Amino acid sequence: MILKGEKVDYRPLEIGDAQSFYHWCKNKSVVRYSLSWFQTQRSIHDFEKWLKDTLDSKTGFSIGICGTSSRDLIGYAGIADISTVNRSGEYFILIGDTNYWGSGIGTEVTKSITSYGFNQLDLHRIFLTASELNHGAVKAYENSGYKREGVLRDAAFRDGEFHNKIVMSVLSTEWTTV
Repeated sequence: MILKGEKVDYRPLEIGDAQSFYHWCKNKSVVRYSLSWFQTQRSIHDFEKWLKDTLDSKTGFSIGICGTSSRDLIGYAGIADISTVNRSGEYFILIGDTNYWGSGIGTEVTKSITSYGFNQLDLHRIFLTASELNHGAVKAYENSGYKREGVLRDAAFRDGEFHNKIVMSVLSTEWTTV
């Protein structure tokens, strides 16, 4: 499986990439709206174990995101909790290198991974949750064809406050992007 984008390239994740995740998670703004697991400081060994478990997952697809001029990792994305019975999964993305924020990469990656989910993984529904406060992410998801389904009230606790998460999805029968 090889994905190629205009603004980014993709490559398989490697255990050595744990160093990038370890570095990114030291920056609270990078992980503010990401996995709860990323919220607490962890050792490089913890990141290596997490990455190994991620790579070994039989119900998920993860791929590294790189700048087009290098193979340096700038983030990762994929689909987790894939159900072959329900033909659904949960989309995720983390752009860890803040130099790439606000450049449209989130939209490009979301479209690429969503297309892969429908065309290669034969999914019917791909969903996600996004912090209501993460306006850039919500915009990228909407620009990629995702529709709002509902709100999970006070579902996340960040910066000393609870806030809502928005549930969004796109169906294969609606997919016309990319």
